[in-house]
Amino acid sequence: MSAAQVDEVRFELKGHVAWVTFDRQHVLNALDAASVRRCNEIWDEVERDPGIHAVVVTGAGDRAFCTGADMSSAGVGKTGVDYWADLDPNGFAGLSLRRTLDVPVIARVNGYALGGGMEVVLGADLVVAAEHASFGLTEPRVGRMPLDGGMVRLARRIPYTQAASLLLTGRRAPAAELAAMGLVNEVVPAEELDAAVDRWLEQVLACAPTSLRAIKQVLNRTEHLSDHEAHAARLPALVEALVSPNADEGVAAFQQKRRPVWSDR
Repeated sequence: MSAAQVDEVRFELKGHVAWVTFDRQHVLNALDAASVRRCNEIWDEVERDPGIHAVVVTGAGDRAFCTGADMSSAGVGKTGVDYWADLDPNGFAGLSLRRTLDVPVIARVNGYALGGGMEVVLGADLVVAAEHASFGLTEPRVGRMPLDGGMVRLARRIPYTQAASLLLTGRRAPAAELAAMGLVNEVVPAEELDAAVDRWLEQVLACAPTSLRAIKQVLNRTEHLSDHEAHAARLPALVEALVSPNADEGVAAFQQKRRPVWSDR
């Protein structure tokens, strides 16, 4: 893969936070096949690195977060059946259906989040959006379907009638409407977007990373189970958190009225 292709999906570490930026502004941050491959490489790297405690995913510029698949790129002309057969089990950009990424993911939505871009939002845990951002699973308007998780994830995140209002119209909805539906955590003016994301990051990073990995693993891997079955699940991150030095450190820090110093494990 060329350096230019790598730069179109930027991966930067800032302390314990990984920043993933879609930077294909000439196509409103739509992703081609090479960009999607790069995304999967990044998520694999994040999964291997316990020093990463949170992820922020966003788009470059101020117009678009991500507008899905690049319809101008090679390979778009394949049939719907061929596309379906080649679906990434992890969903669009390797994220929308991924169940092995056990760190909190914040979507910093700085503009259009359409098609696969909306599916990326559905793969995030927290969503902070600029007021001018808009969302939509627009595939039906070009004769396609949101195959990378949109059809199944949206109705599990918000009430059916609200999900249907987006899925069965292919329309774009403003950030304020998505917040009212419960899909967006906070909507702010564009100039306050970074400050809002920083506030959420501060709250996430105040928690023990081992606890958050355990919680997210339970959220991701038990949604098909009954309450009692989920409660009884002995997931790896849960066991790790129970024996982590963080369990003692958190209590000691509380008693000593100081900030805890967290271990990665």
